[in-house]
Amino acid sequence: MSLFQKILTGLMLVLTGVLLGMIIMIWRDGLTGADRVEVRVTDVKRSTGPVEPYAENVVDIPGFGLKDVAREVLPTVVYIESSVNLARRAMPEDENHNLDENFWDRIFPQRRASTIGSGVLISPDGFILTNNHVVAGARNERVSVTLHDKRFFDASIIGRDPQTDLAVIKIDGQDFPHTIIGDSDMLEIGDWVMAVGNPLRLRSTVTAGIVSALGRNVQIISDRMSIEHFIQTDAAINKGNSGGALVNMRGELIGINTAIATENGGNQGYGFAIPINLAFKIGRDLIEFGEVQRAFLGVQIVSVDDRRARQLGLRQISGVEIVELVPDGSADRAGIKVNDVILTVNDYPVGESNDLQARIALNRPGDTVKVTVWRNGDVIEKQLELYGMDNESISRWAQRMDEQPMDLDFETEVDSHTFDLGFTVAELARPDDLASFELVITGVVRGSEASRRGLRTNDIIIGVDNQAVTSLDELKLLLDKSLKNDNRAVLGVRRGEDTIAYYELRKR
Repeated sequence: MSLFQKILTGLMLVLTGVLLGMIIMIWRDGLTGADRVEVRVTDVKRSTGPVEPYAENVVDIPGFGLKDVAREVLPTVVYIESSVNLARRAMPEDENHNLDENFWDRIFPQRRASTIGSGVLISPDGFILTNNHVVAGARNERVSVTLHDKRFFDASIIGRDPQTDLAVIKIDGQDFPHTIIGDSDMLEIGDWVMAVGNPLRLRSTVTAGIVSALGRNVQIISDRMSIEHFIQTDAAINKGNSGGALVNMRGELIGINTAIATENGGNQGYGFAIPINLAFKIGRDLIEFGEVQRAFLGVQIVSVDDRRARQLGLRQISGVEIVELVPDGSADRAGIKVNDVILTVNDYPVGESNDLQARIALNRPGDTVKVTVWRNGDVIEKQLELYGMDNESISRWAQRMDEQPMDLDFETEVDSHTFDLGFTVAELARPDDLASFELVITGVVRGSEASRRGLRTNDIIIGVDNQAVTSLDELKLLLDKSLKNDNRAVLGVRRGEDTIAYYELRKR
């Protein structure tokens, strides 16, 4: 083989090796590329559009869509601002001066403050539902309203109801956007809701959450005959949200935002709203009559606990027990008796005292309600016609409820004691026999066990656990003994001239 042939053969071998190497590399790269494509396409799924929050949990709810709900509701919620007068500085008193009031207004101008809140348009002609505490104290009964589209109006106060913390105001005009009224009785714990309002002056703010609880009584309304049956939600609610809308996922109004659970003035996770069924009834009354047409059952009640349920033979721990009847009131005339337990009103279960109050509050005087009662092992159905304040018995009872606590002259020697259960008792001489004494409740702490169970100022304690008491020392001894042995005690009290009632107090 010549030299030329040897060189040519070597080059051929080199080229063959290079070609084989390239083929092997391409083949290996092809396999690796196929693996990457398979992983990217098959195992990793990426959305090509925006993610809808909570979509997996609510796809079966017709009309759901947070954006859609917010778009519908925002125009119906308004910003409310009012000017309130602060306490005026003392004016000099001089019988000789005859300067008019305007002079002193110029010298000592009235201090004013601004309050803010929210409201919900409930009609096309400008009626707005809000909280009483948002507009209470407004100068000249006028407030200012700003709509979502920034239009500004002066509004007049149509009516207020401190017992439910609700009010109605009105702006002049027509064709306003207005809410759709829902049914708060259809709410269930866990339902999604949206809160709309103006927290901290941040106008038209929307937050979302769930219904955390129903029928809450948080004792925030400072009225002797307050009605609290709140929807609890974890949708963020802050100062300024008061009077705003709580809506369901169909955009229907199901509550009026009212309060927050807080220890420092800020949101701590829970807010409370008045159910729209109650709020709308109060609103209609204020619009039609200028005041609430309030119906009364004519009873004093207490929630049934486990011990009392066993004593009464109830099948479950539910219902409210009658501890006092208003003579000739609705319940009395229908044959309801003391110690009866009301289980339902118009077929709605009554589990706590405020459940019964809220159910009755949905009615007007003259309405008839159906109640189911447990009595000595039997379930009885009664039809009751509800009375209003024009009924003499109800009027006398309400007047007694409104009586202020007695003023005691503590410069004299009065033996009194405050119990841990939240009530104060004084030994006072009987008006008809100054040598004898009565144990008179002179104060009840709001929110205490005594308050929750129904004790009232001016009640006279006559016994503990069926044992008569005639002195404060006896009361202390018997009450302390019962609470230590059973963590409970039953107080017998006389209320008025002829009413005896019994209240079970429990040590917490």
